[in-house]
Amino acid sequence: MDNPGPGRILAGMMTDSDLLIVGGGLNGPALALAMAQAGHDVTVVDALPEPERRDDTFDGRSYAMALGSVRLLQAIGLWDAVAAHAQPINEIKVTDGRAGEGPSPFFLHFDHAEIEEGPMGHMVEDRHLRRAMLDAMAADPRVTHMSGRRVVAQDIDARAARGTLEDGTVLSAKLLVGADGRKSGTAQRAGISRTGWDYGQTALVCAISHEKPHHGIAHQFFMPPGPLAILPLTQNRSSIVWSERTEMAEAIQSMDDAGYLDALRPRFGSFLGEIALAGDRFTYPLNLTIANSFVGDRLALIGDAAHGVHPIAGQGLNAGLRDVGALAEVLIQATRRGEDMASPLVLDRYQQWRRFDTATLAVATDAFNRLFSNDNPILRAGRDIGMGLVGRIPALRRSFIREAAGLTGDVPRLLQGKAI
Repeated sequence: MDNPGPGRILAGMMTDSDLLIVGGGLNGPALALAMAQAGHDVTVVDALPEPERRDDTFDGRSYAMALGSVRLLQAIGLWDAVAAHAQPINEIKVTDGRAGEGPSPFFLHFDHAEIEEGPMGHMVEDRHLRRAMLDAMAADPRVTHMSGRRVVAQDIDARAARGTLEDGTVLSAKLLVGADGRKSGTAQRAGISRTGWDYGQTALVCAISHEKPHHGIAHQFFMPPGPLAILPLTQNRSSIVWSERTEMAEAIQSMDDAGYLDALRPRFGSFLGEIALAGDRFTYPLNLTIANSFVGDRLALIGDAAHGVHPIAGQGLNAGLRDVGALAEVLIQATRRGEDMASPLVLDRYQQWRRFDTATLAVATDAFNRLFSNDNPILRAGRDIGMGLVGRIPALRRSFIREAAGLTGDVPRLLQGKAI
């Protein structure tokens, strides 16, 4: 759909939709579908053309979706479209060591059998998620998807939020939502500043095929330059998120495929047999960036536009989907009570709900990265002893498993698998 749908009456004027969402990645469409289910008209403006979003070529990008995120996809009707392509995460093994030397004898082992809910989460390829969301938006008459378009200006007053596209088209809505990434133009145009810092690390991201089955086990191997995550995909494939000091990462990325694999092997080990690349190779600079406010006048931020954290715990998309669940719940309940969904009081409920959880995640990922991404012998001894103790206390182990599965804290209804 490439034209705004029927207008909505707001304070004596027409608006094109209830929500204008800037950003067509994953969080924006998820919010659009959740709001449309509750009867709201939504416009999603995506800078990327739809054919590019729909490309079915496997490029190596995948997501570790916690159980709570899987439940949200179930609640908004998307899970059935991706379930056949999803790999359950049955176990997580966390180790510490150096490249070429193997892990230390101290480790953490989390098994989904210790909780009643089933697998802690699933690995889902980016291509399957994107196509499922595009199909769902196209099938919902309340969602207007404008692809290959870019918002270049925004204007907000007491009655409406408006976004101006490159061709001069002006779209109006009750609420403007920024889902446009860590360098969110929506946040910048609203004057929302950010707090954060660079880690001096870059993530090398790819997918590999391997001889032996992974049995649904995810591995996190902490090394002095940064962690290596080996995450199970369907068939004998795994997703790799490999953090290195930026200078080294750039050198590795510049190698040909054979050299790249030669650099990976001593870090990866031989426990899955021979390995080969199974997709494209990407790099992402690693930093922490938190918006100083998640809301503004008739404006809310979700996903990386609100918070970008280190991928050490694989919580980026999961945190964004928590934003989706929380914002949808706040907006829908406010509307049912007869409130203006974009009023400061309503938006402040969303911010209060998500700020503490986000701050906790940011502190935890930052602390873990600093604790483990070094070769200090005292810190090495302390963290290894700590992992050994946690691994031997069932109650602590179970709490970590539930946290990884997204089952702790004030969980939005959608992430409980419930309708709003």
